[in-house]
Amino acid sequence: MPTVTVSPKFQVVIPSSVRKSLDLQAGQKIQVFLYENRIEMVPVQDIRDSRGFLKGLDTHIKREPDRL
Repeated sequence: MPTVTVSPKFQVVIPSSVRKSLDLQAGQKIQVFLYENRIEMVPVQDIRDSRGFLKGLDTHIKREPDRL
């Protein structure tokens, strides 16, 4: 597991192995939040990149006879 050092300006460098596996690009936005006493960093993705990710999902719902 890669380890990073916090600089005097509270900056960190994301290790290259992590950048490559997440395909991070310079200038890309990352959400940072505190979760159970740890720092989580999640890449922000454009909503258009999510288009069609539910394709093929079964959306049939069995309805009660009086709700047709």
